[in-house]
Amino acid sequence: MSQRLSVYDADPSANEAVLGLERYVHSSGLEGPLLELIKVRSSQLNGCAFCLDMHLRDARAAGEDQRRLDVVSAWREAPQLYSARERAALALTEAVTLISREGVPDDVWAETQAHFEDRETVQLLMAIATINVWNRLAVSTRQALPDQA
Repeated sequence: MSQRLSVYDADPSANEAVLGLERYVHSSGLEGPLLELIKVRSSQLNGCAFCLDMHLRDARAAGEDQRRLDVVSAWREAPQLYSARERAALALTEAVTLISREGVPDDVWAETQAHFEDRETVQLLMAIATINVWNRLAVSTRQALPDQA
């Protein structure tokens, strides 16, 4: 498949708007490894090859354990690999990414609130929303994978 459109080339301001969200997320104070797990899991659910390629490389470069990355799509089956905080974030990531299925169930929300303060919950929601924006842009435009470095 060939790339349909470059969002950046067609309208750099649109790209900059999403980069503004990304800057917010990275300055929020949420842990880097947690953010990468969110990005990987959402990108898996959305079938975004470009974002998976990027965020799996970023996670490995930051020292994330390969085993955790390998099984994050089945994190419920390997709870010992993820902290309770990470499991709550992954559950919320799945619910928000697939929001049309059942919204965010009360039990998922309660577990999030048990591990994240209100401000952190907003930051978590912004992180999930931001990767979903990137995923939707990349999948819609068939964003090409970069050359392998």
